[in-house]
Amino acid sequence: MSTIGGLGEFGLISRLTRRLPQGPAVELGPGDDAAVVAAPDGRTVATTDLLVEGRHFRRDWSGPYDIGIKAAAQNLADVVAMGAAPTALLIGLAIPVDTAVEWAERLYDGLADECTRAGASVVGGDVVGASEEITIAVTALGDLGGRPPLTRSGARPGDLVAVRGRIGYSAAGLELLASGRDEPAELVEAHRRPQPPYEAGEEARAAGATALMDVSDGLLQDLGHIASASGVRIDITRSDVPVPGLLGSAGLDHVLTGGEDHAFAATFPEDAVLPPSWTVLGRVAEGHGVLVDGRPYERGGWDHFRA
Repeated sequence: MSTIGGLGEFGLISRLTRRLPQGPAVELGPGDDAAVVAAPDGRTVATTDLLVEGRHFRRDWSGPYDIGIKAAAQNLADVVAMGAAPTALLIGLAIPVDTAVEWAERLYDGLADECTRAGASVVGGDVVGASEEITIAVTALGDLGGRPPLTRSGARPGDLVAVRGRIGYSAAGLELLASGRDEPAELVEAHRRPQPPYEAGEEARAAGATALMDVSDGLLQDLGHIASASGVRIDITRSDVPVPGLLGSAGLDHVLTGGEDHAFAATFPEDAVLPPSWTVLGRVAEGHGVLVDGRPYERGGWDHFRA
């Protein structure tokens, strides 16, 4: 087995960068001191995330290709949630030297393939040795195309609240994996490989969205961020919340509080005409917080520092 330590830093970089196709926004890709990415708008949307082994992924639950998809998707979704088109990712990788080279190659295949799905490219980054756990740092860039960003602070009383994409699937899949099960496979795969509907950003903008965000830490918690930033209350109607039967008896909890599906939540003017792919599940009102059928929901979403 060829290991990263045996290949060396520059041999590894060469092997990995050969696997990275470059899109039209890239003027200079991997291989120099830094990449050059076009920003026709004159502004760049930028975001970053860390994925730490044992905290955000487990190698006994997910293969390297799955982890690459997940790492890319969660950052690309944040760019789309600003109403921007993703253009590039920068990847920082800290990895034990005894890791198989093939593992790193498959990780980068997942990163590259998810970028292709979103219209972006991996343009560079850094690799370093680690003692035990793998850590992946991802920075994503995007272009607004001359338009204002879609932020969390634009919701107004009377607006509709709608979601786009599957919600609750990843949380249900995580619960299955934690209990030693791998069926239903659709739920387990949803946790391993999120599928953000990247077209949601353009759909939301075309429909006049007043606020937009990626649902990564739980629907209610993330709607709470919109409510707080906009100085409003969000009222959710339980009967309008889509709960697929596949999610089982805990389906409502998974949909309302489960994270990592990277769906999108948005608010729209009351008279907005939404594509059928969006589901209206509530309204914006005066006040603060998020209520479900007029009451606070008993469970919250994900918090990295909650015990």
